[in-house]
Amino acid sequence: MINRKQTRKIRIKDIFIGGDAPVMVQSMTNTATKDIASTVNQIREMEEAGCELVRLGVPDMESAKALKDIVASTKLPVAADIHFDVDLAYEAIKSGVHKLRINPGNLRNRDEVRGLARAAKAAGIPIRIGVNAGSLDPEIHRQYGKICAEALVESASREIELLNEAEFDDIVISLKASSVPLCVEAYRIMAEKYDYPLHIGITEAGTRTFGAIKSAAGLGILLYGGIGDTLRVSLTDNPVIEVQAAWDILKALEIRTRGPVLVSCPTCARTEIDVINLAQKVEEMTRSIPYPIKLAVMGCVVNGPGEAKEADVGIAGGKGKAVIFRSGIKVKITDESQMLEAFMEEVENFIQERGLNSHISTQK
Repeated sequence: MINRKQTRKIRIKDIFIGGDAPVMVQSMTNTATKDIASTVNQIREMEEAGCELVRLGVPDMESAKALKDIVASTKLPVAADIHFDVDLAYEAIKSGVHKLRINPGNLRNRDEVRGLARAAKAAGIPIRIGVNAGSLDPEIHRQYGKICAEALVESASREIELLNEAEFDDIVISLKASSVPLCVEAYRIMAEKYDYPLHIGITEAGTRTFGAIKSAAGLGILLYGGIGDTLRVSLTDNPVIEVQAAWDILKALEIRTRGPVLVSCPTCARTEIDVINLAQKVEEMTRSIPYPIKLAVMGCVVNGPGEAKEADVGIAGGKGKAVIFRSGIKVKITDESQMLEAFMEEVENFIQERGLNSHISTQK
């Protein structure tokens, strides 16, 4: 059982981070923020995938002003990602964003930060102190002589003190690096030192496959140790894939469940049907289902029937035939050529019988 570290509870629009709130999934758009239509469309796709908070880059004033229309076009809480220019943060607040992220490595004027904290407090929005190893304050870098966990924590600690000087305490912390061991160590130190909620992530993790594996390694260690109140999986890919990967990590750790859990065998010499192709098609066709159902795709008589019986809907194949199970009961035997259609039909029946709306893709 995972025992989460108790942190402060921070409100962002109508959701919460920290305390007893569920670990929240967030991601970041990669459209040009000033392109309002494209950005809103991408946010909708992210929301359908399960995104619960969306962060937008604000590189210029045109983007900051565009936030007003974007905020009005989505139900999701919107966070503005601010670097270098405090005026962009003020415009973001004016545009109605629900959270700010500032980087202490490139927003270093103390008076400006204190002023921004007072403005955020007046607007009732929290600030994430987003420390990043790639943009660490040069002074801190010189102090430690290298990028290390202690340096990341020092950067966050200084910024906390600065915000506290402005009587601001509605704070979320992140300490990101591309190195998994560095991130894990920094977050562990931070979790011992403060009770602010932690946004966890491995930054610049990489492309879809390795990036997801790298993120799962780092975030899995932290989450299993009870550290982390919200997470982002940072991939060089569509943010929808980031959201899906984040949910997959939470499902694997049995922290939260959204959408199907697919159990499928790794195949071996005993496999007598095309399990790889079948499992891939099932995963793709059921990806949009938001309900927590368990599916099993198995390829031989050793573990197949047992695993399939444990699923809400399962299939176990062999010698050109496949047996389909519903909640442990054998309901159908089908030829291999018809097994995908028969399996998906039973998934559809299972969903409808429980009064749920179908989200099954028709693409094969």
